[in-house]
Amino acid sequence: MKRVFGRWMPVVASLTMICTLLTGCGFEYNSETETETADVSQNGQFIVVGIAQVGSESDWRTTNTKSYATTFTEENGYHLLFEDGQQEQENQVKAVREFILQGVDYIVIDPVVETGWESVLEEARDAGIPVILVDRQISTDDESLYTCFVGSDFTLEGQRAGEWLENYLSDRNMNEDEINIVTLQGTLESSAQLGRTEGFAKISRYHDNWNMLDAKSGEFTQAKGYEVMAEFLDLYPDIDVVVCENDNMAFGAIEAIEDAGKELGPNGDMIIISFDAIKAGMEEVMKGNIAVDFECNPLLGPEVDAIIQKLEKGEKIGKVTYVSETYYDFTMDLENIVNKRIY
Repeated sequence: MKRVFGRWMPVVASLTMICTLLTGCGFEYNSETETETADVSQNGQFIVVGIAQVGSESDWRTTNTKSYATTFTEENGYHLLFEDGQQEQENQVKAVREFILQGVDYIVIDPVVETGWESVLEEARDAGIPVILVDRQISTDDESLYTCFVGSDFTLEGQRAGEWLENYLSDRNMNEDEINIVTLQGTLESSAQLGRTEGFAKISRYHDNWNMLDAKSGEFTQAKGYEVMAEFLDLYPDIDVVVCENDNMAFGAIEAIEDAGKELGPNGDMIIISFDAIKAGMEEVMKGNIAVDFECNPLLGPEVDAIIQKLEKGEKIGKVTYVSETYYDFTMDLENIVNKRIY
């Protein structure tokens, strides 16, 4: 591994943060800052981190990006290069190759999808640059292509959602009732979509009376969530449970359900199960529009920082680090939690 302080090879550290994205997160940016930071970075005073982000498709993603931007600062000894993949793996691969050419010290990738990473990760490995996967994982037989993963256990999230539904139905003596379910899936082949879908399916397999009417990608966006839910409502007159694999799709689903004149909640026509538990999502839980919201912690910046600091000291790290998460449902008093929520 290249040493960062007094490194052997200079880094061409032209700042590639996308200004509009960081401005949206509350950051100021100007060309003078770019020039000054690049010059200092070339002198080897900072650990240079290149991040290939998925995009800015959701409120969760915006908070996640802000976590990196507030962690990898000059004050903390870092110079950050940031690229927004705009939901395209091709853009992320191009960004990683640019990071390699720039000679960064660490590459952080939040993979849009799980497959198709071998070639570019081999290039990073050959260049001696550690790769840290965050939020989403990759599918490969060669785990030496990346240093570690930090993020959520999406399969466990989906499984807990299924278990929550079991208990919900049991409490209402509905164990034997026919339960019609539709799922608004996230970006297909992403770790979040695959894990949450499979986790929920692990539980539903034990219930022959749970009918999965349909499943379709809402692409993790509110607009697409509305579109898919409106389609489901046209196709299926009797839906009991709507599983939304993130909050933004749940917001779209809520709009579509309300526009169709149907009521949400335990005493309404159907309930929504969601994931992410951002502040706006938890507010919908308090209103009764979302029955339960499973937390997906977006504040991964400090976790990645801790891993890099260990690597800098030559310490061993685990291959996988799962962040701690919980859930929130309509039976809980959430007002104080929501008021203190920072995302």
